[in-house]
Amino acid sequence: MKKLLVAFAAVAAFSAHAETITVAASPVPHAEILEFVKPALAKEGVDLQVKVFTDYVQPNVQVAEKRLDANFFQHQPYLDEFNKAKGTHLVSVGAVHLEPLGAYSSKYKKLDELPDGANVVIPNDATNGGRALLLLAKNGLITLKDPTDILSTIKDITGNTKNLKFRELEAATLPRVLTQVDLALINTNYALEAKLDPSKDALVIEGNDSPYVNILVTREDNKDSDAVKKLVAALHTPEVKQFIEEKYKGAIKPAF
Repeated sequence: MKKLLVAFAAVAAFSAHAETITVAASPVPHAEILEFVKPALAKEGVDLQVKVFTDYVQPNVQVAEKRLDANFFQHQPYLDEFNKAKGTHLVSVGAVHLEPLGAYSSKYKKLDELPDGANVVIPNDATNGGRALLLLAKNGLITLKDPTDILSTIKDITGNTKNLKFRELEAATLPRVLTQVDLALINTNYALEAKLDPSKDALVIEGNDSPYVNILVTREDNKDSDAVKKLVAALHTPEVKQFIEEKYKGAIKPAF
């Protein structure tokens, strides 16, 4: 009974002094990485609460509206475009990992097998859509007005020898339509959720020089808070690097 009372007292003491930080995250790998660092943060007096989202809009909206403290799902180009479009002032407080975007097909094993007039789907948000087009241009399927413009759109295609037919869909839906199209450009987090193996299943995939590193994001007025600083430190440990490398086997790469 005495040991039980001591345990209850310890829990009560932690609850009284713990600082809570609520973070929005995509299910894979972001929420998984956050769950991994939860015990370490608890020892630092921080109670990490992870809220899982499957879209790319609400996590930013809810942080901007102070309903959540931070989010972990996006890369810097997406954040820049979101801030510009929505008038928000969200900021990155640390780079964590890279998720290379890849091209997938359930019908073909190589890009040169794609038939004339093949149906191709890409993400419908500005930065990931442009990212998909840059990957296709780099691999010779199309040419673009500016092959370095990460905000390139379908209208910027200047060469399309295979007469590819493009459709833009919400990024989260792309794995679900993979069997209905000839080629889908899928973000690695959604590919992993769909049980695809980017290192084996992608016909082509971005290299390690990709600028689309996933970041922890918060508001300007919260970036120097004690809880945020402790979360950033927890995400940048050798243990997290090892966790990413071993769990995702190269599909996701540490960026610190």
